[in-house]
Amino acid sequence: MTSRQRLQAAIDHVEPDRVPVDFGSTAVTGMHVSIVHRLRQRILGDPDFRVKVIEPYQMLGEIDDGLRAALGIDVIGVLGRKSLFGTEARDWKPFTLSDGTPCLVPGKFNVTPAPDGGWYIYPEGDTSAGPSGHMPQGGYFFDSIIRQEPIVEDKLDPANNLEEFGPLGEQDMSYYRERIEWLKQRPDLGSLLVIPGAAFGDIALVPAPFLKSPKGIRDVSEWYISTLTRRDYVRAVFERQCAIALGNIDVLIDMFGDVVQVAYLTGTDFGTQRGPFISRAAYRELYQPFHRVINDHIHRRTRWKTFIHSCGSVYQLIPDFIEAGFDILNPVQCSAADMDAARLKREFGKDLVFWGGGVDTQRTLAFGTPAQVYDEVRQRLDIFSPGGGFVFNTVHNIQGNVPIENVIAMFNALRDHAKG
Repeated sequence: MTSRQRLQAAIDHVEPDRVPVDFGSTAVTGMHVSIVHRLRQRILGDPDFRVKVIEPYQMLGEIDDGLRAALGIDVIGVLGRKSLFGTEARDWKPFTLSDGTPCLVPGKFNVTPAPDGGWYIYPEGDTSAGPSGHMPQGGYFFDSIIRQEPIVEDKLDPANNLEEFGPLGEQDMSYYRERIEWLKQRPDLGSLLVIPGAAFGDIALVPAPFLKSPKGIRDVSEWYISTLTRRDYVRAVFERQCAIALGNIDVLIDMFGDVVQVAYLTGTDFGTQRGPFISRAAYRELYQPFHRVINDHIHRRTRWKTFIHSCGSVYQLIPDFIEAGFDILNPVQCSAADMDAARLKREFGKDLVFWGGGVDTQRTLAFGTPAQVYDEVRQRLDIFSPGGGFVFNTVHNIQGNVPIENVIAMFNALRDHAKG
């Protein structure tokens, strides 16, 4: 099978020749640039090669064509035109991380020293606007800086929480046309498209680190509280956001057609380590109606499979995700309560594709031995792969301090499983 055929079989719940592998197609299935750098040096050499940081919020590295082929990665993806800091992936310049990793960052990736020895980063690279992100000393990724203006209840306007959503403009169209050609030059690979503006209440977006002066409800805690105390306001935001997203989806469907196979819709997290942090009733009332509208629209017009990312223990919500029309669940956090891999496969494997769950990134991959990593990967492959419906990825991104020998052990396990 080609990688594209392999992915199609898996998402159609047909067992392929081997499990398809994704690293790098989305901002939740990637590797920190330090890991990509070390992998590339170990496998391909070339000491002067600098990996591009394609997602600066989490400092994710680009999986280039050579490394992808060497590792047996099957899926590529089209991210949004701008990052969470409002930068575009162009005008690359050299940068060195605190751990000594050399890399390339976008031209508008501008940082200044923070008092703790870390870095501040700025929206659209504008250092006069005030920082919107902070990486602590010795850190590997940025945290958003909350820039909540005082809330005046009678002046709250849903339009303020919609500033980042709007119809695709000519710059976006030009970007997507270029990305279509990029995909067409790699026809044998599986393909995914990140849909802009379809993530309702994604907490990574709420602080708006890409905006210079965000308005509305932009504090993380305040937003979560507002889903209960200001539900009419939040629903009004979602209603307008949904209308914009549907218009943009139609444009993207007309542009991409069957070039892509999967549509990444939402990264809104609904789970903690111990269980959902909202009730099923709250999900059904506030989120599911909009999820269903988007899913139904895509399924009517395309053969695309739709992808939901939700960390944590979401076992109780999975039937509602299925009812909302989602085809794919990520990151499949098997370390959380009620998320036992065998149970998930047994109860939901006919309805959902599991995209992730291949190894525990909180404990095993980060702190286990290579042998423990190898064994856990083989166990998860044995559980999830029968009958298709599985795309291998870790539980969320591989972080920058993971031992490279553990990452190598993971790929060794994938290789050996493919041999039978």
